[in-house]
Amino acid sequence: MEHINKISFEYNFISDKGIISNKDKRDIPTILAVEATLTIKINNELYFETEIAILEFYKALYEWKQQIKENHIPEFHYYTIEYGDYEDGAILSIIPFSNNARVRSIWEEQNLYNVFALDYIVIEFTNLEEKLRQAIEEHYNINLKKFINHIPYMTNG
Repeated sequence: MEHINKISFEYNFISDKGIISNKDKRDIPTILAVEATLTIKINNELYFETEIAILEFYKALYEWKQQIKENHIPEFHYYTIEYGDYEDGAILSIIPFSNNARVRSIWEEQNLYNVFALDYIVIEFTNLEEKLRQAIEEHYNINLKKFINHIPYMTNG
């Protein structure tokens, strides 16, 4: 019988609502100061939890989503410019293979079986990007379209 994994995401904004406004769209230190705790659970067990620069993480998701084509799912890798040593790999990755994908993190809380159906994981991460955009815009009262070209992010270590 095939083992079917489920993934869930939670994020909790920890930066004050007034930390950023639309006028800060080119202010890199302010953009990177907007933080949230990101929690990922696999089958309701804690896999990943850390405070991250949430706009930078959003930009990585956004850029990855733009590269998805019907016949090509690229790897997703999230690095942060705040943490410079990436010899061990990305903070969070999706590694597609065959019709499956593995979720990986150098900061995993525990080693869990993390192979997912490729279609499922793409839907979950693209839904995360959409929900995160809405939540960021509502919480901080900003328009991410004005920020997206100015948010720094790293494509590889």
